[in-house]
Order: sequence, then C-alpha cells, then structure tokens
Amino acid sequence: MSAEKMGTRGLGNEEKEGALSPEDLSEMLAAGTKEVHEKAENTQFVKDFLRGRIRKELFKLGAVALYYTYTAMEEEIERNKDHPQFAPLYFPAELHRHEALARDLEYFYGPEWRNQITCSKATQCYVDRIHQVGEEDPVLLVAHAYTRYMGDLSGGQVLKKVAQRALKLPPTGEGLEFYQFDGIHSAKAFKQLYRSRMNELELDMDTKKRLVDEAVKAFQFNMEVFDELEEIGKTFQEDVLDAGMPVHGAMDGDISKCPYYAAKMAASGGTAYMCQMAMVVLRHPTGQVLFATWFAALAGLAAWYLM
Repeated sequence: MSAEKMGTRGLGNEEKEGALSPEDLSEMLAAGTKEVHEKAENTQFVKDFLRGRIRKELFKLGAVALYYTYTAMEEEIERNKDHPQFAPLYFPAELHRHEALARDLEYFYGPEWRNQITCSKATQCYVDRIHQVGEEDPVLLVAHAYTRYMGDLSGGQVLKKVAQRALKLPPTGEGLEFYQFDGIHSAKAFKQLYRSRMNELELDMDTKKRLVDEAVKAFQFNMEVFDELEEIGKTFQEDVLDAGMPVHGAMDGDISKCPYYAAKMAASGGTAYMCQMAMVVLRHPTGQVLFATWFAALAGLAAWYLM
C-alpha cells in the first residue's frame, strides 16, 4: 500500500478515535492486558533498566533475546502476510526489527556475532509459541505483533534514551538501531492507524477473546525473559555504570532519586539507608569532593574544641 493511501486511511480513522467501542479489538486488548502489562513494567529487570542500572553484558543478552524473538515473529508474519485476518497489519518496512537487531549485535559482538550468541531457555519457549501459532492459528499473530510493536513505539523509546545515557553509547545510534523506526515519521499517528486496522479486522467475539488471551501469554513470555535476565545478572560482577546523581528536576518520576528526599530519609534516623547513601555519594566525584570538604571542616572544629 502506498504512503499516500496509508496517510488518507489514517486521517479517516483519527476522526473516529473518539467513537471506539468496548468491543473493538484495540480496546479489548488494552483492557485485557492492563494487569499483566503493569506486572511486566514492575519486574526488577525493567525497574533497574529505567533507573539506568543496566550492565552492558546484560543489555547485549537482552538484544540477543529480542533478535531470536523478532526473527521468529517476522518469519511467521512473512508466511502469513496474505492471510485475511492478518494482511491489513502487514507493515514490514515500518515495523520489522530483526535486521536492525542484527546490526546492533554486530556492533556489540563484532563481525562473527552469529557464532557468539545462543537462544536462551526462556526465549526459546517464546519462539516456539510464535512458530506454533503461525503454523496452526495465524490470527493469533495479531496478539504477538500488537504486544511487541506497539510497546516498541511507546515505552521502547524511553528505554532507548536510558540505555544510550547509562551505557555511554554513541549519539549516532550504534547499538540502538532496534529502537529507531526510520519508516515511521509520527509514532502517535502510526499507532492510531495500526489500532484502527485491528478494529477493522473481521473477527467474531470468540476470536477477539482468544486474541486477548494470547496477548496475555505474550506478556508472560516477556516477563519470563526478564526474570531470566535478572537471574543471569546476579552472576555478573558489579559493573553497573553510574549515570550520575540526578538533580531535583530529573527524577523521571522516582522520588527516591531526589537528593532532597535522600537527605530527609537520612535525617529520619535510618542507619542502613544512611550507609547506603554514603556509599552512593562516595562513588561519585562530586560526592568525594564534598566529603573531603566536610571532613576537613570537622577536623578543624575538633582542633578548635581541643585547644
């Protein structure tokens, strides 16, 4: 389909955004996956990632898991691109990610990257399910495509910025091509178009419910991969890159990152918390200077008292 037709179709559906029904597939998927979506966002791996506490080796393994997942999903999408219940959602130039992930892996592992990666146990379970639905029940690919691509166009853009800063990756985008959608000029407009196409699929209510159930499974597969990465991370040495002590306006919604909040907590008498914050401060150059200044002042005060 031409870009012109896509644009015209998209404008027509934007006008209908306010007339969505609870029985529209996009609305059913959003409501039906709300709980599991929140659970996925609150896994320890994702929370650490959002705080900038991401090891480079673990980030690389996450990219490997994504490569196997998207390769499987896009193989099945290609196999079923003419299926009447999936064809309207076929956007290879705009959405497909496995080639971008291949370039990211080459950046991290070098030209022989294919010989250095393997599919993990949790990822293999995810891959097996994608191949199963692609071969046996292709309409369920809609749930997997929705779960992955819509997430990539939403929260994925936040993760890109966090990873680039925390891992000190090049500003030119090497290692993060997975998050770059060159074929999409407006993520918001494209997501509206994609959802409207989903709502126009000719599906009975039973099939829509099965799609919601499959989307929940897709989130669960993702959580299993996150948990697996979290366990692997426990075996690594502590090499988390410190993205710096944020100022009050750069907390990203996490009040515990605020220095003023930290000071208040320390003043409340939490000894363990005070020790933990002291270690964080001493690892930061600014904190080291402040500590040296404070220690010198204390020593001067003690000398004056003993005179």
